[in-house]
Amino acid sequence: MWANVKSEKNVSESRKYEDVVVQKARDLDDMEEEGKWWKVFPKRWVIVVLCFSAFLLCNMDRVNMSIAILPMSAEYKWNPSTVGLIQSSFFWGYLLTQIAGGIWADTVGGKQVLGFGVVWWSVATALTPIAAKLGLPFLLVARVFMGIGEGVAMPAMNNILSKWVPVSERSRSLALVYSGMYLGSVTGLAFSPFLIHQFGWPSVFYSFGSLGTVWFSVWLSKAHSSPLEDPELRPAEKKLITTNCLSKEPVKTIPWRLILSKPPVWALIASHFCHNWGTFILLTWMPTYYNQVLKFNLTESGLFCVLPWLIMALSANVGGWIADTLVSKGVSVTTVRKIMQTIGFLGPAFFLTQLSHVNSPVMAVLCMTCSQGTDAFSQSGLYSNHQDIAPRYSGILLGLSNTAGVLAGVFGTAATGYILQHGSWDDVFKVSVGLYLVGTVVFNLFSTGEKVLE
Repeated sequence: MWANVKSEKNVSESRKYEDVVVQKARDLDDMEEEGKWWKVFPKRWVIVVLCFSAFLLCNMDRVNMSIAILPMSAEYKWNPSTVGLIQSSFFWGYLLTQIAGGIWADTVGGKQVLGFGVVWWSVATALTPIAAKLGLPFLLVARVFMGIGEGVAMPAMNNILSKWVPVSERSRSLALVYSGMYLGSVTGLAFSPFLIHQFGWPSVFYSFGSLGTVWFSVWLSKAHSSPLEDPELRPAEKKLITTNCLSKEPVKTIPWRLILSKPPVWALIASHFCHNWGTFILLTWMPTYYNQVLKFNLTESGLFCVLPWLIMALSANVGGWIADTLVSKGVSVTTVRKIMQTIGFLGPAFFLTQLSHVNSPVMAVLCMTCSQGTDAFSQSGLYSNHQDIAPRYSGILLGLSNTAGVLAGVFGTAATGYILQHGSWDDVFKVSVGLYLVGTVVFNLFSTGEKVLE
């Protein structure tokens, strides 16, 4: 009996020792896991990077038509007015979902809305060559459908970041996300000519459209509309976010009359229109300008279009860093927003006026590059202002102002085709410059960085 008791005691001690060893091994594994960069990388910046990649795809799928339209118009015998109609048809759908996307995101959450948008526009992109072969009406419908998908992206992103990103990181996070659009333009403009030469223009739409499925699978597994919904979020980061974000509860009712009674809201709407007129003209017509005016071939047009967008991606992040630094040093948010947006308006206005005075292609490309480089400071101006003045309604407010911006894209892109048939590129640039000047005055007189809607 004594032997059995002693044996049981030894077994018990042995088990305790094994348990201690196993627990220490688990603790070491946990420490190693905690030490891995993907475990300690802030989750809010994972969300920002995923939004960045969505916007990268957004502009890749948008700008490929500006390159593909050159061989397509030659194949189908389209005149400049028809090209302008095709380019502007995207904005018809884009216009439809701006406000609806903002309402949807603010009520059900940005994760579902942004995920829907990426899948929708990716499918529409992949179907574009089939639609073109069926005829012009089918192509216009495909472009409208693509616009419907992309129309929800900005309101949904704005809703997500208003919940995930502290005020002190707002300009940098938005600048990074919007730089995804610029790098998407770079990627689309750089790879489209190669794909067209190697495999024909339909390959651009098939290859770019398929990338949306890859993004969507990652988005489903990693993203949440709010930090409160993320079970894997570290407690310290959750506390940091929830105590420093202004957008807390989902919206149940929308005070439209109150929103539309605020002058800063109308300043945003008007400024967004003035800004997007010039931006969308450059986005859709720049390859044509390089091809027809500067006499670049298809490959050269695509490559030279890359430089301005690359500079935009860089200057947007520089502007975001400058804006957040100024705010952290005590400069008022109102002052910072007005400084950034003034640069974003007057910079492009100045450099576009120089295009009529330059004679060399190099100087023309330089003017275009500087124009768009200074334009990118708008990401720390009017594009950050929605979350400043109405954090709870940021998705809806962006939907409102971007509706005006899309109208500028619709009218500006179509009007450019008409102007080019009856006038010159100088006339196109003069209209853009005039609107940049109007936007400068309106934003500086009526905008604010203070919260005006609870």
